[in-house]
Amino acid sequence: MGKTRPPYPEEFRREAVALVRSDERSIPEIAKSLQISDQTLRNWVRQADVDVGRREGLSSEEREELRQLRREVRTLRQEKEVLAKATAFFARESGGR
Repeated sequence: MGKTRPPYPEEFRREAVALVRSDERSIPEIAKSLQISDQTLRNWVRQADVDVGRREGLSSEEREELRQLRREVRTLRQEKEVLAKATAFFARESGGR
């Protein structure tokens, strides 16, 4: 498994994207100076374009909402499974008497 890093602060991301838009240097040059990967910086620029409507895709807010909804669905499915098992258990218990 590769090393994982905590996410970069939002302010750092915004400043990096602003550098790409205002600087004449290439993305690889800017990424190297910020000590991040080229692809990470490209991803941030692409997501910033989506967020402001320049590009098609899910905005950051929509991605977060989707992540929360998926988590909620997973929890609800687990709760439903527990309730179904409890219902079956109590039906067997009460049916035997």
